[in-house]
Amino acid sequence: MHRKLAISAGAALLLLGTIAPIYAQDSHQGDDHSRSQQGQQHQQAPPAQHQQPAPKPTPRPQQGSGGAYHGGVQPTEPTHGGVHPSGVPQHSGQVHDGFQQSRAHSWNDDHRTWGQRGGYNGYRIPDDRFRQYFGSGHVFRISRLPMLFVGGYPRFQYDGYWVTFMDPWPESWADNWYETDDCYLDWTSDGYYLYNPRYPGIGIAVIISF
Repeated sequence: MHRKLAISAGAALLLLGTIAPIYAQDSHQGDDHSRSQQGQQHQQAPPAQHQQPAPKPTPRPQQGSGGAYHGGVQPTEPTHGGVHPSGVPQHSGQVHDGFQQSRAHSWNDDHRTWGQRGGYNGYRIPDDRFRQYFGSGHVFRISRLPMLFVGGYPRFQYDGYWVTFMDPWPESWADNWYETDDCYLDWTSDGYYLYNPRYPGIGIAVIISF
């Protein structure tokens, strides 16, 4: 009786010893399978990407307007009397045509003084600057200055200011006086005028602006 119990107990222990490693092996295989799946998930996950902002387009420089005489400007529309619609003459021939258009038919009838216009209403040049660059002691030739035409009348740049004719020029002056004659700007009683020493006593009303 005791021998049977001993044999049965021994058989039970042997059976447990066989099952335990199998269970442990299955448990480890389950862990390995779980870790394998986690590893595959990590491998399949795409790496994080840092998106960089798109580069901003470089702003194009804007072209200045006015200022100088742009002899190289190409017209995009037909010129009128040799003057580009923008007011910028294209070459010396067009400058000549522009001046011919602004010539008076009868100076006595076509011009007006600033007093007749109700007084000067443009920019006033400071006195110290006026003494340095204006008056009969400071002559220049218009053809050597930045120039364009506005409303059919010449406008040129002198000492950083724009000087615009308010009247046509006298028909008695030479056709090319703006190329050959010295001129000067002066203030006379009621406003600014352009003078040509070759024709004393005649002043063309002009307005000063920036």
